[in-house]
Amino acid sequence: MTLGLHDLPLFALTVLVLNATPGVDLVFTVSRTLQHGLRTGLAGAAGISAGCVVHALAAAFGLAALLAVSATAFSVLKGIGAAYLVWLAFGMLRSALAAPAAPTTEAVAMVPVPLGRVFRQGLLTNVLNPKVALFFLAFLPQFIDADAAHKTLAFLALGGWFVLQSALFLTALVLLTARLRYLGQGSATPGRWLDGLGGLLFLGLAARLARTDLP
Repeated sequence: MTLGLHDLPLFALTVLVLNATPGVDLVFTVSRTLQHGLRTGLAGAAGISAGCVVHALAAAFGLAALLAVSATAFSVLKGIGAAYLVWLAFGMLRSALAAPAAPTTEAVAMVPVPLGRVFRQGLLTNVLNPKVALFFLAFLPQFIDADAAHKTLAFLALGGWFVLQSALFLTALVLLTARLRYLGQGSATPGRWLDGLGGLLFLGLAARLARTDLP
């Protein structure tokens, strides 16, 4: 059975460019890795990947189409997503502005944090962004033949590819960031600076998301 897909090398290249573009997912993953280490970064990346699974399924089975035509549904999800980004931003800014503890290698090297909480944060930052849902709806059909006999399966196949490639990219990013963190673990300053910059970026992204209209 053929799925009616085409231009798959271009699809892979486009996904790579999208993954490498600075945004909520990238900043969240890097900041959690720098602040709390490898396992926490991987938990955040797993949460983001789970969010992409939700969006891929939604695009395949119609929720993204609903968001594309329903101003009310789009506005509700947009408001929730913007509010959640603001909440995360204030948490990061609070962490950045907090008085640093004594800079011991052990303290900086391992700051315990519940992995489940980080997973949920990554999941929600992705799921509560309607622009991601609309991206799946607008992006995936470009690589599906108009006369494909099984369009839902084609959506699922491309969505699965997107999730897998994005997860591999985020994993590589976490491993690289963790290595850089290890090399500079004598100081907590880089992590605090990234938290501060990430918090400001999240506030900006929340404001931009709140101003987003239906395409």
